[in-house]
Amino acid sequence: MTIRLLFPTHLSQTRYGDEAFREEAEAACWMIEDGDTAGHDWCEEKGYPGYTSYASLDDLPGRAPAFGQLAKALTKQATQFARELHWELPKKGLSLDAFWINILGEGGNHSGHIHPGSVISGTYYVSLPPGAGDIRFEDPRLAMMMAAPPLQDNAPEALSRFIYIAPQPGDVLMWESWLRHEVMASQTEEPRISISFNFGLAS
Repeated sequence: MTIRLLFPTHLSQTRYGDEAFREEAEAACWMIEDGDTAGHDWCEEKGYPGYTSYASLDDLPGRAPAFGQLAKALTKQATQFARELHWELPKKGLSLDAFWINILGEGGNHSGHIHPGSVISGTYYVSLPPGAGDIRFEDPRLAMMMAAPPLQDNAPEALSRFIYIAPQPGDVLMWESWLRHEVMASQTEEPRISISFNFGLAS
């Protein structure tokens, strides 16, 4: 019997920055959070369980040196990821279209979603105390499995319906933007701080 692996889903996991950089990035996140009245208003209106700059600020790389440094590093990593995917990119490559802060406290979560209009999405993890929520990725074929039997307990990760990842501070995760994912509820009062991003095709 010949078994072939078809249509694999890629997830990139790398690390960026030392402890000093993460401390600088965390301080910059709190600086933005403290002054972002519009962001807090949006979070309250939408019932977001914490703080995000997603809907209020679109120029974070220019607001703090750590953000600018991170944006440049992520662009290089995303370009390398695209090469691993064997994409034929436009001459101008990828464009960092969105870059935003997320701060979640106890019970904070982010329900399952995708990132429409982007090609690569991901997150840089600034602070993840013990008990902070994992990120869960969903098999994109799940809705079409119909009567598929449950998996055995010892099934390999590549065959799992859901993959849970507990990132460490300094980790960068990247995935194709169509991949559905969610952040599980945090079990600690300490803040879970991350910086998420979307890349599109530059025009």
